[in-house]
Amino acid sequence: MTTQKIILVTGASSGIGEAVVRRLAGEGHVVVAGARRTDRLAALADSAEGAVEAVRVDVTDRDDVRAFVDSARERHGRVDVLVNNAGVMPLSRLDALLVDEWDRMVDVNLRGLLHGIAAALPVFTEQGGGHFVTTASIGAHQVVPTAAVYSGTKYAAWAITEGLRLESDPSIRVTTLTPGVVTSELADSISDPDAAGGMRTYRAHAIDPDAIARAVSFALAQPEDVDVNEIVVRPASQR
Repeated sequence: MTTQKIILVTGASSGIGEAVVRRLAGEGHVVVAGARRTDRLAALADSAEGAVEAVRVDVTDRDDVRAFVDSARERHGRVDVLVNNAGVMPLSRLDALLVDEWDRMVDVNLRGLLHGIAAALPVFTEQGGGHFVTTASIGAHQVVPTAAVYSGTKYAAWAITEGLRLESDPSIRVTTLTPGVVTSELADSISDPDAAGGMRTYRAHAIDPDAIARAVSFALAQPEDVDVNEIVVRPASQR
């Protein structure tokens, strides 16, 4: 029998985040789905099987993320898991000089992760346990043209999460998810035409985001003395 957990997920309005919410709620957990697009969150809460609470959160706003975590704790008495999933991927070559897009990736992919850690770590420490899950990317291990900044943010996300694991008490488990090519809206944010064209070819054989959600479920279901530190999930055809 599954022990019900209070699970918070950022970037929950589409893609991997939405799939994680649907799967974990369907397994009997209470899932607090956070994102900026409240209309998408409301539709998710209505259509998902199980208990889903839709909460607007902007991960680039430190106070917003703190309120996201604290309000869930106030409602339920605890927070068991934070899935730091929010991310953006507006790829481009460095010489395109799309600096605003670089800044956006740093703000969401890095600062958003750090804001989540800052909000949940004191809660986990006080209650004597918790589980952080970070959505990184295969781009953390492999850099390709147009992905320099994106891969940089995802490598940093991997490094920060590994540092969190090393620094945390063993009662706090830490997992990094490393997806390969997954069907999502991430590529929709690419404004550079050359990068967009290359991404259409690259994403021709994407896997369903539920593959990543199943990996999250596996990590969360392990006994308390088992810490699944990193899972790489990609299409069998991706090399």
